[in-house]
Amino acid sequence: MKRVVPQEDWPSSWSTAYQFDLNEMYGEGVNRGLAQYYRNRKDAAIGLIADVLPKGATILDVAAAQGNFTLQLAELGYDVTWNDLRAELKDYVRLKYERGSVNFAPGNVFEVEFGTKFDAALVCEIIEHVAHPDQFLRRISTLVKPGGYIVMTTPNGAYVRNKLPRFSDCPDPSVFESVQFKPDADGHIFLLWPDEIEKIAHDAGLVVDNLEFFTTTLTCGHPLTERVLRLAPMKAVSLLEGLMDRLPMAVRRRLLMHSAARFRTSFA
Repeated sequence: MKRVVPQEDWPSSWSTAYQFDLNEMYGEGVNRGLAQYYRNRKDAAIGLIADVLPKGATILDVAAAQGNFTLQLAELGYDVTWNDLRAELKDYVRLKYERGSVNFAPGNVFEVEFGTKFDAALVCEIIEHVAHPDQFLRRISTLVKPGGYIVMTTPNGAYVRNKLPRFSDCPDPSVFESVQFKPDADGHIFLLWPDEIEKIAHDAGLVVDNLEFFTTTLTCGHPLTERVLRLAPMKAVSLLEGLMDRLPMAVRRRLLMHSAARFRTSFA
């Protein structure tokens, strides 16, 4: 994946995407924690795909933004389709392209006609931005082949300090339709608890194949932990993250801030 050099005539969306890359990909932005968190998320998502699908499999990367997961999956040998509401970002992604098979299908995933079904769909940090997460997951399931996979990451609703509502406690999610699809943490509507993930997956005709938790408070990108992160060696931070994986599941699901799920579609 090529590293781009910012230009004065870039569209504002490209400049914003580049700032995210500085933080998340290169660890050179104002928030060092985002780099470790982003690495955790990328490792979890790509690992859940690589564990079950061979090179050459077709993958739809939904709301893929600056395309880092898209490009890395392509470099690993997958046939990847990039999708995002912001069509202009596809040319930013092209600047970073180096090798592999990448296709572009911008637009609202509820409306785009892809013309094919995929071996897997990747939906990272998206479902918490939609007013109807159950409908969203059902729509994604229609884009995947029978027996295919959906890999999803999302903030963990069971995290002990989460203050956002449960989706299942909202009698009328349509009240949030006017504020859905907003980017970043300010756009979070619901944070799904593990039991809710299992329920909406079941209702969409999916089976939960794997459910993991990752990211401590230290490496969540929170401003209050930045001073610690700038002093601590990243190897020590990574070691701490690894040690958390050894805790009992009941403890991890309360202390770790993000979840990664892999669903399988019906063979019918």
